Amino acid sequence: MSIDLTTHYGGLSLRSPVVIGACPLTAQEQMRVAIDASGAGAVVLPSLFAEQVLLWNQKNGQSLTARDTQVLARAQRFKVDSFCNDAETYLSIVRRARRQTALPVIASLNGDNASHWLDYAGALQEAGASAIELNLRHPPPSEFSDAREIEDSLVQAVQIIHQSISIPLFLKLSREYTSLSHLAVRLLSGIQGLVLFGRSPEVDISLDTLQMSTDWCLTPSGKISHLLESVMRVHAFCPAMPIAACGGVSNATDVIKVLLAGADVAMVSSAVYREGPDIVRSMIDGLVVFMERHGIRSLPELQGIRPLEFSSEEERLDYMEALASRVPPSQKSGGQRKMCGDRWGHVQAADVASADANY
Repeated sequence: MSIDLTTHYGGLSLRSPVVIGACPLTAQEQMRVAIDASGAGAVVLPSLFAEQVLLWNQKNGQSLTARDTQVLARAQRFKVDSFCNDAETYLSIVRRARRQTALPVIASLNGDNASHWLDYAGALQEAGASAIELNLRHPPPSEFSDAREIEDSLVQAVQIIHQSISIPLFLKLSREYTSLSHLAVRLLSGIQGLVLFGRSPEVDISLDTLQMSTDWCLTPSGKISHLLESVMRVHAFCPAMPIAACGGVSNATDVIKVLLAGADVAMVSSAVYREGPDIVRSMIDGLVVFMERHGIRSLPELQGIRPLEFSSEEERLDYMEALASRVPPSQKSGGQRKMCGDRWGHVQAADVASADANY
């Protein structure tokens, strides 16, 4: 049976649903060639920071506000061994990547003020970026009166950038919002897709120095249960919003689960660091085997049976059982796995998302 893995993600037509997420690896030309050969659907370049874009704005004759000057002062302390020293170099990387491969190349911008990127977003489009992924980090909560104001600023920010470009704009969100499902509806008029979720460092407190510390590390494999729940909720409430599932996708089973949960693409980064770009081919092959086993000929056909989700009554009963049980449900003899949807009653538990309660 011929399997069609073509998928559509926010206006981009991709040959497969596996996308390499933003990370320093994608800045390497040889790695991009290997990623292309592996069958990936698209590649996201590492982030360019707003501090670097401000310097580009200044060199191009833009006047700076007092806050911009403070941001630039912070940029002077930016001494990380970055793959990209400045915004002009980033444009060159985009141009080379587009000449090198037909694989869609998504640029990534990271910062907290959309006005910094208006001209630069247009420059990225001219350089050949297929889309822009925006990692918008809002200022501390103390700068806002309430959570609604934070979300208002986010919605306004993406609408400003969206109006300045004609290529797709994707927004990478953290988990720090009151209701992702309702926020997704508000964002429909400004973006072409959501990336759930952006990475944050692991935070710890030293009991010796009484200081806070942060640590960046690869996302552990086998940790997509929270991701699945969020993707299912957002997709069920706002099915018109394209979704990229990001965070812990490590193998073919994870890819299948996030697609069934409601994602259009699965973003992979840590797994490529651990196993190299060949992991993408393994993921795609596993997806094909799954689709052949269940007579699914295309991704739109697979998407047609979504969303897999529990009713609110089932979810409440599972929650009560988990908290009241002396033994975590997943540790009971044989485990307690529940499946959603009559069509999938025959599917093995390893094939699709299980619903073990957290304990």
